[in-house]
Amino acid sequence: MINREEIFTYVNKKFNTKASYPWLKYPDYAVLRHNNSNKWYGLIMNVPKAKLNLKGEDCIDILNLKCDPTLIGSLRQQEGYLPAYHMNKEHWISIILDSDITKEEIYNLIDLSYDLTKK
Repeated sequence: MINREEIFTYVNKKFNTKASYPWLKYPDYAVLRHNNSNKWYGLIMNVPKAKLNLKGEDCIDILNLKCDPTLIGSLRQQEGYLPAYHMNKEHWISIILDSDITKEEIYNLIDLSYDLTKK
């Protein structure tokens, strides 16, 4: 299990990324961007479970990352991974942060997303 603060610490140390919050309507939605191009490589959102076809009324944090399409199919068969919420489902994946996915696996996927979105 990982939380958004741990992700922010990781991307700040590794990529010198500071999360930005571009939407007044969604103050908890944090965008992770490349410093040189402003291109997104990650998005953390707090989304109602019902919008993700999950049981429950509460909201959960998810992380959207760009991913190699050859990995997406196998990842989505595992607990904690979902089709990308509000992103291209062929190239992006959503990760439930409150799941059993290890920090190391999430950090590896963040690194991959960062590399895939470089100019």
